[in-house]
Amino acid sequence: MKALLVDLDDTLLDYSGGVDECWADACRVVEHGVAHSTLLEALAEARRWFWSDPARHRRERVDMLGAWRKIVEEALRRCGRPLTDGVGLAIAEDYAARRREAMRLFPDAVASLERLRGAGVRLALVTNGDARQQRDKIERHGLARFFEVMVIEGEFGAGKPDEIVYRAALEGVRARPAEAWMVGDHLEFDVAGPQRLGVHGVWIDRAGAGLPAASDVRPDRIIRALTELEVPPR
Repeated sequence: MKALLVDLDDTLLDYSGGVDECWADACRVVEHGVAHSTLLEALAEARRWFWSDPARHRRERVDMLGAWRKIVEEALRRCGRPLTDGVGLAIAEDYAARRREAMRLFPDAVASLERLRGAGVRLALVTNGDARQQRDKIERHGLARFFEVMVIEGEFGAGKPDEIVYRAALEGVRARPAEAWMVGDHLEFDVAGPQRLGVHGVWIDRAGAGLPAASDVRPDRIIRALTELEVPPR
């Protein structure tokens, strides 16, 4: 391993932790005229519906505040509430602020990046999503110093699993596919996509849930923590 491509959300940063709590708090403090439990149930259904469509997922993930507003408005529609006063945006903005404050790096993230850099591994950050929000996470948590290149979907104009994304990262770290690994939590974006180019795919399964029974993706390695990535001899 001369180079390592690294995912951001739920790999370095605990992106999914506290999501339900942040939605519940946002819906509690913003007046909306719907029973709290009723709106939360509709919101859970709207979130599943919204992100289940691959085309919509790709289109909407580069504007997360807009996506969250649309999710809230869908939930309110399901509750029969008219959308005339901007309450959907107000809930989405409150949720966004709570998520920003709640997100933390996993405890092994910085030490692992420092160890890999110290061993001479060239690092690239490869992340999908909203350019402004992804940049904010990177700056807020001091991550830019570790990476020779950062390929952010909202800036680059394409996202995982498009081949051009991995090729841009490989070019940035001056590595051929066979010399590189990629680590991340998403089986298609962080394992199967890179593998199609000849990059070794490492799936980080922090929860220890194991591969889904229906998955046909076969990672080259499965790890529970970034500390399990061995540094190459120098």
